[in-house]
Amino acid sequence: MNVSKSGRNRPRNSFSLRNRLLWVGVGLGLCSVALVGRAAYVQLINSDFYQRQGEARYLREVPIATSRGMITDRNGEPVAVSTPVASIWVNPQELLRAPERIPELAQALSLPADELTSRLSQKADKEFMYLRRRINPDVAEQVVALKIPGVFSQREFRRYYPQGEAMAHVLGFTNIDDRGQEGLELAFDSWLSGKPGAKKVIRDRKGAIVESIDLVRAAEPGKDLTLSIDRRIQFLALKELRNAVTVNKAAGGSIVVMDVATGEVLAMVNLPTYNPNAVAGAAPDTRRNRAVTDLVEPGSTMKPLTIASALRAGVVTPTTVIDTNPGFMTLGRYTIRDVPRNNGVLDVTGVITRSSNIGAAKVVARMSDQVFYDSIRDFGYGIAPHSGFPGESAGVFPSPARWSGPSKTTMSYGYGISVTPLQIAQAYAALGNGGKLIPPTFVKGQRNESRQVLDEATAREVVRMMETVVTQGGAKQAGILGYHVAGKTGTARKNGPRGYERGHYNLLFAGVVPATNPRFATVIVINDPQGGLYYGGLVAAPVFHHVMEGALRLMDVPPDDIQSWLTAQASGKLGHSATVLPTPAEVVDVPTAAAEFEAAVPTVSAAPAAATETRQ
Repeated sequence: MNVSKSGRNRPRNSFSLRNRLLWVGVGLGLCSVALVGRAAYVQLINSDFYQRQGEARYLREVPIATSRGMITDRNGEPVAVSTPVASIWVNPQELLRAPERIPELAQALSLPADELTSRLSQKADKEFMYLRRRINPDVAEQVVALKIPGVFSQREFRRYYPQGEAMAHVLGFTNIDDRGQEGLELAFDSWLSGKPGAKKVIRDRKGAIVESIDLVRAAEPGKDLTLSIDRRIQFLALKELRNAVTVNKAAGGSIVVMDVATGEVLAMVNLPTYNPNAVAGAAPDTRRNRAVTDLVEPGSTMKPLTIASALRAGVVTPTTVIDTNPGFMTLGRYTIRDVPRNNGVLDVTGVITRSSNIGAAKVVARMSDQVFYDSIRDFGYGIAPHSGFPGESAGVFPSPARWSGPSKTTMSYGYGISVTPLQIAQAYAALGNGGKLIPPTFVKGQRNESRQVLDEATAREVVRMMETVVTQGGAKQAGILGYHVAGKTGTARKNGPRGYERGHYNLLFAGVVPATNPRFATVIVINDPQGGLYYGGLVAAPVFHHVMEGALRLMDVPPDDIQSWLTAQASGKLGHSATVLPTPAEVVDVPTAAAEFEAAVPTVSAAPAAATETRQ
């Protein structure tokens, strides 16, 4: 029985073992087939996907920095350039795996170690974080040489302004990403900005670039820009404006110099100013380009435009007699005065020469509201100049439907209307350009479309009238030896929250030179002087003299008043300044005249209708 039992069991065990081996073999075979199939699928059928996935782990596309276009003045002198810098960045995940190196990195970057640790902890789930932007490439190289895990550098560009504060308000500045933020940097950002390139590189497991594989696209630098600004005149304007602001203890000021024939802005300066190379330390108020954005009431600089409008309308001629007696006139509850004295009977030229408010009021009364409004609008008041400068203001010149009873009268001598210094310069350039108004431009060679706003004969007649302000009126200090100068002073009370403020003025002078064939139109505004002088003729006109005397020489503009040269030569004064200093009587009379000025303006909340103007 035992033998038979063992015989029966032996075949069963043998069969079971063979089955097991067979199934194991089948299983292994199937696994092999699956592996071979999967390998074939990966290598042959879906190879592109896995190739991309593999490359993504070591192949990177990195940007190639490009420089911003250079800005030059009209003579090719650089005023804004891009310089190469470096930025330090880190892979927080990798650096946090070596925390003992953080203090060393913090010391190299002059950062507090605890602050750096905190920043890294906040970005622990990121693979990129800037540590320092736009630093000296040599410093960046020293940091990278420490071989701290996860720390790298990349090349960038930073804007540098060689002229510093002199060109600050014109140029503006760029941000940390080298994009224009203000001024012409903002206006022409798309033109100046380059197009970054890209290249493929191989990075090792630590993120370091070990090989450049391919250039994806080449970097395209930004385009250069040539401005209409003349750097020499710009510096001269800054120097003279700063001197006037300091001597007269003023809050600030603006100067605009335009080329009469082309509309090109040759200089534009404002005070206070700032250093565009260190914008972070500048107060926001100093960054505003007041010549383009800030509004002032033009005061008596408005009178030549009022007279030009009347001549254009045919309601007066240069010889029309205007009786300004008794030196004041009443409009409802407001009284308008000629200060400091009654001017009696004047012709139209005399209204400009003596800066008569009464004369301007009587002239404007001969025009209809719409005729006067349309004429002044034609000179660009109430309309943005379209110079292309960001944030330029259109000013405030309400339509006749919004005028009150005395509005037109006060506007005739520069109150109740607000303009920018650039708008005044544009209007005076039109007078000097034979009545042809050209919108201002900051780009050399750009020619904006002109408009004939006044016939040439009338424009020349008004310029001739303005010459008398310099030769006979209150702007003798604007005179320039060898040149005929035409201009107009302005002294306007500043308007505050409670109306016109006593003792606070904007002093203006606007003029063209040489008067016989004008080349430059220049406007000076001195804001709130507290040095004791309250006349545009004593404060702003000398600035015009100094700036234009230098500009005429720098631009080789020939004299148009040879007789004055001969007279100066005969008297032994040739080569000396042609500035006409105020007489002792004029200086002594300043406090009295200022008191009369204050008394002439009633303290009424509706200030524009109550305002008046000194004669200088």
